[in-house]
Amino acid sequence: MKTNTPHLLLYLFCFSIFIYSCKEKEKKAVAINVFDAADKIINDIKILDFPNNTINIMDLGAVADGETNNSEVIKKAIDSCIKIGGGKVIIPSGNFLTGPIELKSNVNLHLEEGANVLFSTNHKDYLPIVHTSFEGVELMNYSPLIRAYKQKNIAVTGKGTFNGQANNTNWWPWCGKDTYGYVEGAAKQHDSINLPRLRKMNENNTPLSERTFGDGYQLRPSFFEPFECENVLLQGVTFTNAPFWVIHPIKTNYIRIDGVTVNSHGPNNDGCDPEYCKNVHITNCTFNTGDDCIAIKAGRNDEGRRVNIPSENIVIENCDMKDGHGGVVIGSEISAGVRNVYVRNCKMDSPNLDRAIRIKTNTLRGGFVENLFVKNIQVGQVKEALLKINTYYGIYDNQEGEFIPSIKNIYLEDIQVENSGKYGVLIKGRAESPVENVTLTNVTIKGAKTPLSIENSQPIVFKNTSINGKQY
Repeated sequence: MKTNTPHLLLYLFCFSIFIYSCKEKEKKAVAINVFDAADKIINDIKILDFPNNTINIMDLGAVADGETNNSEVIKKAIDSCIKIGGGKVIIPSGNFLTGPIELKSNVNLHLEEGANVLFSTNHKDYLPIVHTSFEGVELMNYSPLIRAYKQKNIAVTGKGTFNGQANNTNWWPWCGKDTYGYVEGAAKQHDSINLPRLRKMNENNTPLSERTFGDGYQLRPSFFEPFECENVLLQGVTFTNAPFWVIHPIKTNYIRIDGVTVNSHGPNNDGCDPEYCKNVHITNCTFNTGDDCIAIKAGRNDEGRRVNIPSENIVIENCDMKDGHGGVVIGSEISAGVRNVYVRNCKMDSPNLDRAIRIKTNTLRGGFVENLFVKNIQVGQVKEALLKINTYYGIYDNQEGEFIPSIKNIYLEDIQVENSGKYGVLIKGRAESPVENVTLTNVTIKGAKTPLSIENSQPIVFKNTSINGKQY
């Protein structure tokens, strides 16, 4: 059979153009659809609806002098609201001292403008101990300042302020650092009866009922902690002077955090730490913190692997990150894994902001991170890097084990960095499991002392990206 070579070559050429065109269209479709998934997550978090009932704590005898403890009045208001089918509990303008607040289903705790809720500095007010968590490990400990446990359809809204009144004489010294008021010889969280004991309980899978801390121990409580809840709204309020992690939803699904301000510079004052959570929307918030602005968690070491609930489907947008160890961080308590995180339209800028995007883990944590999409971020100044991926986190504290982490599918697009500090991109992967599939598209990085420091990673894919004026 005779072959018409010119026609065959023309056919092959046209076919190759067709295949190339299809692949390019497929790539564009993927790029377009990525944040469609984020929009779907947002739409799946329903708008909460509460009955049209209101109870003002002043009508039940609250005293706004900043000295009278209003714990019982606030509890009575919430209980009364439940009895009439739910609704809104109002804290009006004024200074209201209280112990811990327990939220219940179908109640919206609403702080009117000028409301200043001051939390007691008497640690015994946070007893009896309750089921909570400390750095990725569950335990029985002091109550969080605001707590919801196994509730549905709950909200905290308004324009007021929650002041934890933690400072260098209350809660903070327990971290053991003199910059936070610790005095040499005083009890601290790293004493053998505290964190080391809890860590050993984690390793041994000690029953929760035996993980008793609280009075006589030095493990600080979280500020706002919905635990095993569903449909949670946190909107408009301000948090300041937190003992420990500020916003810590754990094992909780369908969460919207909207227009919240965190201005708290104490030790371990992470702004927002979703842990074992699914379907989370963090939007229009300001974070000015003593630790990570947002840190997505998934349990620590053995506990995280036992619980085995990945944190997933998390959208962060229109937020302003100021001081902090990182803008958007994943880890280090990450043992159950994190997937499908979307970050867009945020601003990150402070001489006291260490990194913009950070992933931190080690071989005790293990875990995985996959599918992180970051788009349209304006970074003014950071100290260390636009992007830092570190699989040797805490190595100098002997945090080495047998659980090799997996990190893949990290996409950064449309990002401008004015001053990236020490590095543009810093990656420390593992030879046993190199970091996979990191792509930078339309990224401009200025002011990096070292443009790239990459260990044990697949080659980064650069598309229209420059560092210090050089195209990559």
